Amino acid sequence: MIEPSSERLLTPAFVALTLSDLAYFSCTGILLAVTPLFVAGPLGAGDAGVGLAMGSFSVTTLVLRPLAGRWSDRRGRRALLVGGAALFAVGVLGHYLVTGMVTLVALRLFLGAAEALYFVAGFAALADLAPAGREGEALSLNSLALYLGVAIGPLLGQGLMRWGGFNLAWAGAGALAALAVVLAARVPETRPPVAPGAAPGTLLHRTAIVPGLGLFCGVAGVSGFLAFAVLQARAVGMDAWSVVLLVFGATVVLCRVAFARLPDRVPPLLVAAAALGAASTGFLAIGTIRTPAGLVAGAAILGVANAFLTPAVFAAVFAAVAAAERGSAAATTSIFIDLGLGGGPMLVGLIAAATSVPAAFVVLPALPIAGGMVLLTAATRKPL
Repeated sequence: MIEPSSERLLTPAFVALTLSDLAYFSCTGILLAVTPLFVAGPLGAGDAGVGLAMGSFSVTTLVLRPLAGRWSDRRGRRALLVGGAALFAVGVLGHYLVTGMVTLVALRLFLGAAEALYFVAGFAALADLAPAGREGEALSLNSLALYLGVAIGPLLGQGLMRWGGFNLAWAGAGALAALAVVLAARVPETRPPVAPGAAPGTLLHRTAIVPGLGLFCGVAGVSGFLAFAVLQARAVGMDAWSVVLLVFGATVVLCRVAFARLPDRVPPLLVAAAALGAASTGFLAIGTIRTPAGLVAGAAILGVANAFLTPAVFAAVFAAVAAAERGSAAATTSIFIDLGLGGGPMLVGLIAAATSVPAAFVVLPALPIAGGMVLLTAATRKPL
């Protein structure tokens, strides 16, 4: 492991990128909470429809992330960052045109394409901005924006729906997406110089595959939870359904503030494996303790697990690749996020349609347990 640098982390570029992420993910937090209600309500689809709508987002991200990684390594991070946020804003406003499931799925596919550009470029730029040996700390602090967005967005979505229905919720999400574009434009180009005539970067970076498998197992479970948390809250009698996502997001934020440097101090794959073990406990609590208290407790445990999983995995990957390959490495790792984001809601939706949502949460611990075993095996094979 590299000795952490004492260089300044909180530069204007780092702050601008993080604030852009906060606006962007607050927008996605609104969509995360409101879209399942839109599917189950005006569109009249059931649990399987919710899973399809939420999971389809990741199909285009899965396809485009490798290309986005190559583009960001060859052409730079800034154009993809700003362009991706702008396309996402356009897609959010497209909700006004949705009249059925086919239209919604098509729109979610478009939003997924925009996400691929923004997310990959943002992660690569973040790694460029992080001082040597402090990638985990940079990821932990920057990702506060994501989980503050997950925590704040649903509250905003619920309030906007009460005041003006779905139309006002779409307007609020669109305004946040536009703010993300403005802030992203303040991030300078961070890509290191590329030698003239250098060969194009690889589409799939081998270093990221094993850590990515562990990340997939955690993300699939958590995304299934996020897609059905609102419906589960209603099933156990929680009128304030946004509290569940608030607890999850706030727990992630608190843990990442308090333990931001942990992935740089402890072998990161071991940290990630422990996080997956905690996730399995959270799913069991949600599935077996079918009360508001059980749901909130499970959400908090999942928040702890998620706080450490992603920064640890990305820290392990970035520590093992050259600066000029960060876009490709970020893209490859992100593919496993896409697989998890797409597969998790669909898996929970199918199980819930055949049995019940709580039964699906009882099955989910198998995923993080398998992922933890993969990471522990990798951690013991070579020094981290």
